[in-house]
Amino acid sequence: MKLTPLQKGVPWPTQDPFLFCVYHLDHYPAGNEQMGIDKELLAGRSIGNDFDPNHKWRMYHGQSVPGFPAHPHCGFETITFVRKGYIDHSDSLGAEARFGEGDVQWMTAGSGVQHSEMFPLLNKKELNRLELFQIWLNLPKKSKIVPPYFQMLWEHEIPKLNVKGVEIELIYGSLEPLKQKKCPPDSWAAEVENELCVAHFKMNNETQLTIPSSENSVIKSIYLYEGCLEINEQSIIEPHQIILDSSRTYTIFSKQKSKILLLQSKPINEPVAKYGPFVMNEQNEINQKINEFRLTFFGGWPWSKNDNVHSSGFNRFAKYPNGKTQKP
Repeated sequence: MKLTPLQKGVPWPTQDPFLFCVYHLDHYPAGNEQMGIDKELLAGRSIGNDFDPNHKWRMYHGQSVPGFPAHPHCGFETITFVRKGYIDHSDSLGAEARFGEGDVQWMTAGSGVQHSEMFPLLNKKELNRLELFQIWLNLPKKSKIVPPYFQMLWEHEIPKLNVKGVEIELIYGSLEPLKQKKCPPDSWAAEVENELCVAHFKMNNETQLTIPSSENSVIKSIYLYEGCLEINEQSIIEPHQIILDSSRTYTIFSKQKSKILLLQSKPINEPVAKYGPFVMNEQNEINQKINEFRLTFFGGWPWSKNDNVHSSGFNRFAKYPNGKTQKP
């Protein structure tokens, strides 16, 4: 068992095949008519580059609506789990969505896609809380140039269980008796033998959780981001990544109310070349993808604004590139 402290406001350390994991928690003020923040509240901030973890809320790359305007991805997947608040998705394929309040969006960037992720402040009278995880999952070489694809896992589709004060939400994988096997077709997760599992645990005070053993080749990390645990008689009282020995079964005790994220999978075991949102196997492939993006913009941008948000009257929905519309 290896412990690494987690720093507030920065991505968490990950292991193959996970490339990136970040936790956002923002307590935004009431939204204005444009679902954004009034100018007087933005005074003194570095708008478009506001990542200060000491702030109660951050704009990220947004100018008036917080979030991440149009940007490219290729060669990997994003898994975005929104526990509170909402995200407005728009992409270069013409797809769009508003999701949140327990929903998950799983997007395969594959050969290349642009998308924006904006955080509309729909509540005009009270605070707008945003709490989410975004996980980047690598793709093996054979899948790095597949067509882009995204799908929704609506809140009601995510298996949940409350056992003796431990609430389990299974984003993907198997945790007896729960199973969730819905993922994009070209994902590393789609091959069952890779044993990929993403799960969230909320533990009440003085409760117990068992993490079962797996094959030795499985890499398993848990992230304690709130609360205090005892694992094998070792107390862990600060936010930590805890890398587990997969061959062992662990009994975890919560010494107070605690929250944990589990990331588990067999590794891809291929070279990784990265440049920001471009992830391939070799540097020359990165250079080729950058040149391709400069020429094609991965299909362009069919929206009038880089920070596109949907109508304030819209509820949660998803519209796919083929025009099909889905609601939870």
